[in-house]
Amino acid sequence: MRWIVRGLVTALLAVGVVIPGSAPTASAATELITNGAFTTNTTGWWGNNVPISLDAGQLKAAVPGATTNPWDALVGQKVPAFPIRQGHKYILAFDARASAARTVQTTVQLNAAPFTGTLNKSFAVTTTKQRFAFGFTGGFETTQAELTFQLGGLAGGAYTFWLDNVSLIDLAGTPAGNPVSQTNGFYVDPKSNPKAWVDANPGTTATTINNALASKPMARWFGGWVPNLSDGIQQYIAPATAAGKLPVLVAYNIPGRDACGGHSSGGAGNVAAYKEWIQTFAAAIGTRPAIVVVEPDSIGDVGCIKTDLERTYRYEMLNFALQAFKDFAPNTWTYADATNKGWGYDIKLPDLADRLNQAGVAKAHGLAANVSNYYLTSETVAFVNDLNTHLATPKPFIIDTSRNGNGPGNEPVDPWCNPRGRKLGSVAQQGGGAEMLLWVKVPGDSDGVCNASTEPAGKFDPNLALMLINS
Repeated sequence: MRWIVRGLVTALLAVGVVIPGSAPTASAATELITNGAFTTNTTGWWGNNVPISLDAGQLKAAVPGATTNPWDALVGQKVPAFPIRQGHKYILAFDARASAARTVQTTVQLNAAPFTGTLNKSFAVTTTKQRFAFGFTGGFETTQAELTFQLGGLAGGAYTFWLDNVSLIDLAGTPAGNPVSQTNGFYVDPKSNPKAWVDANPGTTATTINNALASKPMARWFGGWVPNLSDGIQQYIAPATAAGKLPVLVAYNIPGRDACGGHSSGGAGNVAAYKEWIQTFAAAIGTRPAIVVVEPDSIGDVGCIKTDLERTYRYEMLNFALQAFKDFAPNTWTYADATNKGWGYDIKLPDLADRLNQAGVAKAHGLAANVSNYYLTSETVAFVNDLNTHLATPKPFIIDTSRNGNGPGNEPVDPWCNPRGRKLGSVAQQGGGAEMLLWVKVPGDSDGVCNASTEPAGKFDPNLALMLINS
């Protein structure tokens, strides 16, 4: 639910906006794997009961059938051994595919008996190459660790497994970096919902939507609808990094999501599933620069959560999420949910600040305000500056300007949900009264079946897009 109070007078642009100083450029993390790209050979890699060879710059493993245990057929890197330090943060990432769908395992473990593991993860490969990423914490001290891909013990007979671009990094000592200074402008998503509609529907309307909307930087949202989160993030971030542009992502998968509004309800199945999901999110970004808006509505929704235990879990998950990005994505700036002017003042600012503190806002780089809402930029600047006076340490903030060009609507029912007569706001930029103005909500994506749209939440509606362009 995104609360709007009608009849509020536009606030004057407030002074005292918090703008952080530049953070140091992050140094490279320590790579522990040798020859993970297989450019010319498979040197340093071995197979147990699995012949390996070089195939077009990939490691190719011929996996036999009729094995009993996962480790009866494996490939890995054992020599040279590498160290694992207790408490250090690591990211294992790689590309993999197979000749038939299989669920296999990867481990980081001691390279001799008792083969104790500090990472043991299953992952599902298909005939299409996918990226996988796992963040983990070192569970013991050793100089004799190995990486394995355990491919045996499966039904379905023999198959071929391909592996490429393997990386295992130790993040210890990697300083937090400034993603803005590491990039040159914001990334334009060539596969956004508006762009996909434009490409599929050529014509005058598509040209209008492309020129005014689809060709502009905007965030991409990630939730449980992305089947392989690591690969989805890779597909979005890799071209942004290659172009030197800053991608904006939204993590939107917390259990009990949209507890007040209901149109976007859902989320991970439980606390443990969410923690695994959000840690994978951070690990998939890794050391690349990014902006992440963490769980829009998650702070505002606290008032609609029914039990104290569920509220405790909500705060626990948000704390975990913000810490995960600090641990596994050192060049990412995170922004915690600060609701919007109407909702925030309805909650009362001291109570909103208390919710943010319980959610671990000190771990976030800043606050995200007006996400998916319509309040004018000047109103929102004044609101967040007011909120900052209630926090122990004022936070920089971003404002979602995707649909705030005309301010809030005046619909009699659910005025936050696809109100008529709204307009695009300022395009992505630094400054503007905040740290950044961003299109966080994808303009033209519906809020749900309500008011100006008959499309479900998250689906692109060209009629909404034209309204935002032409109002």
